[in-house]
Amino acid sequence: MTRTAITRRLLGVAAAATLAVGLTSCGKGEETKSGAAPTEITFSILSAEGQASSGPIWQPLLDDMSKSLGVKVIPRFGSNYNVLIEAMRFNQSQVGWFSAKPALEAIDRANGEVVARIVDPEGRDSYQSTLIVKKGSGITLDKVLACDKTLTFGIGDAQSTSGTLAPMTFLFNPRGVVPSQCFKVVKSASHQNNAFGVAAGVVDVATSNSVNTIFMKRESPQTAAQLEEIWHSPPIPESGIVIREDLDPALKEKIRSFFLTYGQGEGAEAERQRKVLLGLNYSMFRAADDSYLDPVREMVADQKLTEARAKNDKVGVATAERELAALRAKREVQP
Repeated sequence: MTRTAITRRLLGVAAAATLAVGLTSCGKGEETKSGAAPTEITFSILSAEGQASSGPIWQPLLDDMSKSLGVKVIPRFGSNYNVLIEAMRFNQSQVGWFSAKPALEAIDRANGEVVARIVDPEGRDSYQSTLIVKKGSGITLDKVLACDKTLTFGIGDAQSTSGTLAPMTFLFNPRGVVPSQCFKVVKSASHQNNAFGVAAGVVDVATSNSVNTIFMKRESPQTAAQLEEIWHSPPIPESGIVIREDLDPALKEKIRSFFLTYGQGEGAEAERQRKVLLGLNYSMFRAADDSYLDPVREMVADQKLTEARAKNDKVGVATAERELAALRAKREVQP
């Protein structure tokens, strides 16, 4: 969203650097064969400021994970969603945090499997995409939708669920608004950078999300005080933990168990773990499989349909309509 924030700062966009090979044997850089138990695994993290900032927040959980698994867990900080997806695809990363749309990409392109979803401190496992403007600017939603090329617009990473997919699906597509045609300038950036850009007057309006709103209020209250939301989306499925499907089955089960039991129960150790989770703005990891991402699949199919119609691609339109119909039918029969 690459919620991609308190979560986005922890899981935002880092300096551009290719992920190093993370799966090694005996610590000497030799890849473990698919299906064999590794001696190290790499955990992908999307971070706005990189390891120096997010490392101290993530490291306690990764240390606990390493102890639980009996396998060294190495963090790798990616520059954008595609970097992390490609890292998993080429087995340079075996576990990672992904927001909803990148999680789908990891499943479809990188042999990924969902094992858990995130729950925030208030017990929510969903969040919302938002549009933000500078407080007192007089910019309203109607002005944004006027499509008169007078405003500069900050959008998210192309793979970001809340930064791009949700506003396109729920706001722009139904009204025929094409950002590249309707705004004077369109800039792509992380949620944090978009927020700072709006506050500084670099962009007039930008996408963000409800988690980033909390993050800004906590980490940069002076900036947060300069922002206001003029639109928010319906609920979006929260981020999830994705692992490579071809990991050693016993290790996969250990990873799943680690996340689903972390911070649960009573006693000093459970309380310590809950404090670690709170630093990440989580309360727990809830059991999940990739079906929890079906609402995002609908959003992706809707975007494909809009794009196919714009190109007068009859085959593409028919394909997207079939996908949407199947997903909606599935949703209607689910409890």
